Amino acid sequence: MVTIPVSIHDIRRAQRADGTAAVLAIGTANPATCISQDDYPDYYFRMTNSEHLTDLKEKLKRQCEASGADKRYFHHTEELIAAHPELLDRAAPSLDARLDIAGAAAPELAASAAEKAIAEWGRPATDITHLVVSTNSSARAPGVDHSLATLLGLRPTVRRTMLHLAGCSAGAASLRLAKDLAENTGGARVLVVCVELNVVAFHGPDEGYPQTLTVQGIFGDGAAAVIVGADAVHGVEHPVFDMVAVSQVVIPGTEHALNMRLTEHGLDGHISIKDLIPLAASNAEDLLSDLFRRQLGLAAGVVVWNDLFWVVHPGSPLILDQFERALRLDPGKLAASRRVLREHGNMLGATLMFVLHEQRRRMGEEGGDGAEWGVMMGFGPGFTIETMVLHCTRPNA
Repeated sequence: MVTIPVSIHDIRRAQRADGTAAVLAIGTANPATCISQDDYPDYYFRMTNSEHLTDLKEKLKRQCEASGADKRYFHHTEELIAAHPELLDRAAPSLDARLDIAGAAAPELAASAAEKAIAEWGRPATDITHLVVSTNSSARAPGVDHSLATLLGLRPTVRRTMLHLAGCSAGAASLRLAKDLAENTGGARVLVVCVELNVVAFHGPDEGYPQTLTVQGIFGDGAAAVIVGADAVHGVEHPVFDMVAVSQVVIPGTEHALNMRLTEHGLDGHISIKDLIPLAASNAEDLLSDLFRRQLGLAAGVVVWNDLFWVVHPGSPLILDQFERALRLDPGKLAASRRVLREHGNMLGATLMFVLHEQRRRMGEEGGDGAEWGVMMGFGPGFTIETMVLHCTRPNA
């Protein structure tokens, strides 16, 4: 019989971290091809051999103008689309081709973002203990996580987790998971990477599928990486944001508003803009009040929303406007979200990490508004709202 001289409780305590998980470094990356929103309708209809569809082209122009973006980045080019005409025809099976393209490109783009985060972190990549990768652009095993671990030279013992089809909430969901991993595993250093390539959802214009132009008008490609860990090594690691409290809530009866699925014709789904615009805003205050009450012990009304900084997924300018009005936020409180939307468009799961990166930049380089505490919110299929309370370790640094 084997006798263990310590209790299960003592073993459990020794396995866990002492402190709260924190963001230790952030990196972002985009593909090389950048198209301005003013030029995109001409670019898209030329690339899809659809310039004769003038009514649809005018509709895409209006959507681009209303998107809040000035430019977007893409992996797919005119040459790539010309080499794969099956991507344009909904009647032609194209999933294999899309996944092959994304399977080759996604790890490279993810590595570009991860390498920046690791360089900022200041420790070797072999010190990464956990890898969390989220994407809406791939579905294979071994997948992006395996290829990324190889590209970065991570240890064979790194513990990998993949998240698929979490939509725009993928970044927040990945960070929520990273917080749990870091706090429940002593010494853990979690590399979180979100990578998105819209080639999986690229189609030519079709009057029978109005959702196509909605997708083509707002989404872009990008990757973002965050390193998360608790009990920072003094003098080596420099925490940026403490990850204090988290919640995930699904709003009942809203599955119709936003959903997605992989089909033989690529990534497809449904986006109801008119339903999405009020959903986040109308539920935000109650969800936030509940989170602060349950996890931080603060009664409703004690927290002044304008005293916080905000890291909010910028699905569209109208969603941000509604959110701002619902919480009675001062102008500029969502500046980080609006800038990322303007400079990159909506990059699905990676977008929120870009906003986190931009908020950190604003607080460091521009002084921010002096807020020490903040909230991060991501929105995704379900309709799902992911929330995290953040504490800035170096406000106005």
